[in-house]
Amino acid sequence: MELTYRPRRLRRTPALRAMVREHSLSAADFIYPLFVHEGTEVEPIAAMPGASRWSLAALTGEVQRAYDLGVRCIVLFPKVSEGLKTEDGAECFNANGLIPRAIRQIKEAIPEMAIMTDVALDPYSCDGHDGIVSEDGVVLNDETIELLCKQAVVQAEAGADLIGPSDMMDGRVGAIREALDDEGFEHVGIISYTAKYSSAYYGPFREALDSAPRAAGSKPIPKNKDTYQMDPANAREAITEAQLDEQEGADIMMVKPGLAYLDIIHRLREESELPIAAYNVSGEYSMVKASAERGWIDEKAVVLETLLSFKRAGADLILTYHACDAAAWLKEA
Repeated sequence: MELTYRPRRLRRTPALRAMVREHSLSAADFIYPLFVHEGTEVEPIAAMPGASRWSLAALTGEVQRAYDLGVRCIVLFPKVSEGLKTEDGAECFNANGLIPRAIRQIKEAIPEMAIMTDVALDPYSCDGHDGIVSEDGVVLNDETIELLCKQAVVQAEAGADLIGPSDMMDGRVGAIREALDDEGFEHVGIISYTAKYSSAYYGPFREALDSAPRAAGSKPIPKNKDTYQMDPANAREAITEAQLDEQEGADIMMVKPGLAYLDIIHRLREESELPIAAYNVSGEYSMVKASAERGWIDEKAVVLETLLSFKRAGADLILTYHACDAAAWLKEA
């Protein structure tokens, strides 16, 4: 055949492929989500094989393991005791609560590790929503933001490096930025859940934290989070959310879920110069784990290919429960 250009020429050897490779993975790309609870044991999470709820006594060791593998940021999620959950989720801004204590403990032991937190009411709410639910079943926006600002300041006081509002209330990024600045935390960044979709992929996460919406009394409780999280059918709306978050002072913007929303990651990358994060969520993680346990896929190959797809789409950072495994595999390579 008389072909002037043959793309296979640059695929012929490992050296040539490495020379023209457009994207690569590093352990420093990963943010490692960790579930924390008040118990004394490390509890495996049935719906997320390989993931656990960590006791405070064991937490530091796991963070140190991640740091030794090259991971440079973790994000903490609390499994709050049932007796501490209230309609207003006030435990979220208890300075001696589970997350502030975990932050202080980690910062004392491993000060170099960056700590991201989660700002939302759902782990602390007896209603299981990210915001306050009114008596007529409406998730309130502005009233919720007042509590989120208190939560963010308490986390910053404990030593958090990045505040992660995951609630999807309108205007919360600007309000949290102002609250942090007013308290002298200008140096604390905001990694905003900018395009967080009302997704079916969150099921295992909600099992891990027991944070799904639920009705405990006579008050009507919305069965889902459709009125504040984004519609999976919408893409242009994500640009609006990104523009607002950037104007309000977000330092990093996130897309959640990640794998089913690679197009959204790409759109945000084209629209903004801010760092973009992708959340490789619990449902995506559990599907890979379940398939690997049955021998249907090569777990290592699929995980690394999936994480690389986030980078190719435009993500700078990846929140993933695979973080330590992937970091170890990259070291082997």
